[in-house]
Order: sequence, then structure tokens, then C-alpha cells
Amino acid sequence: MAQLGKRYKCEECGTEVLCTKGGEGTFVCCDKEMKLQEPKPLPSSD
Repeated sequence: MAQLGKRYKCEECGTEVLCTKGGEGTFVCCDKEMKLQEPKPLPSSD
């Protein structure tokens, strides 16, 4: 299921997709399912 506001990336070619409308199904690129990207950690403000 595609999640609204999440980014997906193709590990084969590096294409990134931002989901603007959630729904059933998956993103596919280079004949492989795209992986959900994890959020980048924020730098500490020590």
C-alpha cells in the first residue's frame, strides 16, 4: 500500500518518488518494487 507523504526509491537506478495520494498498490521501477525510504536523522544540537 502506498503511504501518503512517503518517499520511495529504486535501488537499481536511484529514481525517487514522493507519494501525493495514498492507496492500494506499490511503486515499481526497473521491474522491481521500490523501497520505502527511512527518514534522515536530524543533527544533534548539542
